[in-house]
Amino acid sequence: MDFLRRIDRNAELWLLLVFYVMLVITMAIEVLRREVFAYSSIWGEEIVRYSFIYLAWIGAAAAVKERAHIRIDVLMHYLGPRPKALMYMFGDLVMFFVAIVALYWSFETVLVSAHFGSVSHGLRISMVWFLTAVPLGFALIVWRLLQSFMRDLRDLKNGTPVYQGDTLFD
Repeated sequence: MDFLRRIDRNAELWLLLVFYVMLVITMAIEVLRREVFAYSSIWGEEIVRYSFIYLAWIGAAAAVKERAHIRIDVLMHYLGPRPKALMYMFGDLVMFFVAIVALYWSFETVLVSAHFGSVSHGLRISMVWFLTAVPLGFALIVWRLLQSFMRDLRDLKNGTPVYQGDTLFD
């Protein structure tokens, strides 16, 4: 159980690290190849592009987990603990329904790609691997929203202040 708890706590961070390292190393190799050998490859560009896409979607889930996504919270400073918790829960609920719809439609895209067998131009790998970034990101977002909703319900029930996440400017 401790292993699953550690995965739940750090899954996005480790995935972000893997894709970021892959992006940086591939980009460095491609710059070196281009500048020193006057040669570049199409596969390097694709790895960087698709790593960035995975970074964006996994990062979105990490932001939802930490409540670090962009929001305008001027009104939240004037609300008491209970209305503030209800506002956060309402926002999470709206985002949850949007994420469910987006998860469905993004998964539909992956299925269409799998059905027609499309492959990437440079790597010649099934596009399913790259298109999966979007439904994976939305699935993680849905999971983190469910966790956030449960945390907020627990805080509301216990009378403790709702988790607000980190603020950019204090």
